[in-house]
Amino acid sequence: MEKPFVSNSSESTRMFKYDWMEPFSKVPFWVPLVIYIPVISFFLYKSALFVTPWYFIPLLYIGGIFLWTLTEYILHRFLFHWVPKGKFGARMHFIFHGVHHDYPNDAMRLVMPPIMSVTLAVLFYFLFQLAFGSTMVFPFFSGFVTGYLFYDISHYAIHHFNFKSKFWLKLKKHHMFHHYKDGNNGFGVSSNLWDKIFRTNF
Repeated sequence: MEKPFVSNSSESTRMFKYDWMEPFSKVPFWVPLVIYIPVISFFLYKSALFVTPWYFIPLLYIGGIFLWTLTEYILHRFLFHWVPKGKFGARMHFIFHGVHHDYPNDAMRLVMPPIMSVTLAVLFYFLFQLAFGSTMVFPFFSGFVTGYLFYDISHYAIHHFNFKSKFWLKLKKHHMFHHYKDGNNGFGVSSNLWDKIFRTNF
């Protein structure tokens, strides 16, 4: 079986034919912080104003984080690693996730482009609003976005920071195994909980 190409340098590669499209594929790690910290703060503020009893706020917030870990696993395993048939399918896979596996140290392609993350966030918000109502959605959505933000920033950190704590070293080892040893397992990035549950752990 042919070994897949993996660049060990921090080099980048061109993704699009047209120059005006290329900048949209490159996102500095701090961009999600600028976008989503205000979103999280706004919905926590709305929670404090409108959610009663008060103890529903931490419960729903933690529930949102928990659901994100499952969402992260599902998206990574079944969407990002899905390769549709044909040249067009292979091209779509490369744009969505294949480029990251080919160039894992490209610092500008480690967090999700805002056009994708904001679109998903809006869709999830309205889905959660249907499930929880127009008030209880505030802390739940805030927790969900917190989980996403932790995932995005930790993904960048795992690839570029040197850790000493056992927690971060464990996450890094898990994700590096996914990149360099077995891309068919280890789909959790911010947690390996669902890899253990669904037997895709190493």
